[in-house]
Amino acid sequence: MRKTISVFAGTMLLCTAMAGTALAAQPHADVDGLKTTAAPFEASVEIQSTTPNRTQEAATPAPATVPNSTEKSIAINLASRMLTVYEGNTKIAMYPVGVGKVSTPSPTGTYSIQNKEENPTWIDPENTECRIESGENNPLGYRWMGFNGTYGIHGTNHPESVGYYVSNGCIRMHEEDVEQVYPMVSVGTPVKVYYDRIVIDRAPDHTISYYIYPDGYGWQSLSVQAVKKSLAGYGVEDFASPASITAKIAASDGKPTYVAKAYDLYVNGKKLAKRALGKDEIICLPAVAVATALQLDLHWNAQNGVLTSPYGTVSGIVKSDVVYMDAADAYTLFHLRGMLTPDYSYEMRSVSPSQTATVTISSTI
Repeated sequence: MRKTISVFAGTMLLCTAMAGTALAAQPHADVDGLKTTAAPFEASVEIQSTTPNRTQEAATPAPATVPNSTEKSIAINLASRMLTVYEGNTKIAMYPVGVGKVSTPSPTGTYSIQNKEENPTWIDPENTECRIESGENNPLGYRWMGFNGTYGIHGTNHPESVGYYVSNGCIRMHEEDVEQVYPMVSVGTPVKVYYDRIVIDRAPDHTISYYIYPDGYGWQSLSVQAVKKSLAGYGVEDFASPASITAKIAASDGKPTYVAKAYDLYVNGKKLAKRALGKDEIICLPAVAVATALQLDLHWNAQNGVLTSPYGTVSGIVKSDVVYMDAADAYTLFHLRGMLTPDYSYEMRSVSPSQTATVTISSTI
């Protein structure tokens, strides 16, 4: 019989298919499949994987920790269709990718770059005599980085397919992107492929936003509790209401939702488990956590919405049943003064009533 393979816009290649032909070795054949909605390419994200793949019970964080701070690694989130290059634990580049179709999903797991090739030859896995040399008709583009048998990261002669579930399992990139990644990595570079619809972004100023992507493979149903758990890793779970999370799961549009700015919180040199959170032009302090650190009695009057300590009374701010307070009221309630440091920690010190109490709030909130 005869098999037709689309390899380039307006170009068709006819090859004779032989029954029982084994898969070709490297590179893996990769031709267009059905498209779903492309992943939005938003600001850079800090990837936190919280969800197992189809065969795992435990979470699979990405990327794997590497011992050398200058060692490169690659993390690929199939749900967001994004590839991230890390240097140590620092992300240095992000790119949209095309991934496997629902019927031929890209394999999840921990791998490494096994081989690299410039100007690769495409080989039909169903007919190894059918080949396409390097050029504009080659489905692999001009760069190949194999990471798991016949699966690899490569360019494409169909750039419009990047961002979709379209391949036989390989990872497609825009040609200019794959040519940037190619010299960054070498044989042995770790590659983590995972599937997580929840992606958390921490900006340089500690602004926390989160994304929820569509369930393209149908592998990961989400709940409010699952999203809260992911946000808890950044200390902002109290500032995301169940109603807003429910609406975001329903939308699953891959767009960012701003939560708050999260600052490590110190009271008299002791780091607290809860964080100070900046939002709506104020810094909010977890009132009970601060009182506990000071070994100070604190009373919450839910009816009147006020907090009372031996020093005074201030208004409270309730977020997800947790009571916060405005940092500007810290002296009144706790005889503390605080400031936001250049490295985005919020440090508070006890002061005596005779001292002038000041609270420095960053204009970047």
